Amino acid sequence: MNRNTIIPYKTRMREVARQLRKEMPLSEVLLWQQLRNRKLGVQFHRQVPMEVFVVDFYCHELMLAIEVDGCSHENPQQAASDDERQRRLKAYGVEFIRIDDVDVKQNLDGVVRYIAGKVDKMKAKQECAG
Repeated sequence: MNRNTIIPYKTRMREVARQLRKEMPLSEVLLWQQLRNRKLGVQFHRQVPMEVFVVDFYCHELMLAIEVDGCSHENPQQAASDDERQRRLKAYGVEFIRIDDVDVKQNLDGVVRYIAGKVDKMKAKQECAG
């Protein structure tokens, strides 16, 4: 699939995403402040609908999703749901970074450095392939 392609989604997910943007937990708000306005050299969007899912942050250019996992993700049912979502979206070529909510709150600089490193590697890979 070409980069910058919009992953199809169910229309009802647009409203779900809009509501999630209004109710972002602290860890997502903190991370969003570091990702927005192309601070890492690429544009991220928050709460992006894809199929019947919503990913926390997404860069269309790199087809990179970032998920911030809070304590609810420790639940086996939620973990299975997360795995299914990731598997289905990977079929479109979406890459995932999963970050623990606590890491964002306790080590935001380290999390941002990790994401920036991944972004740089993906951009370099695109340039070599392009």
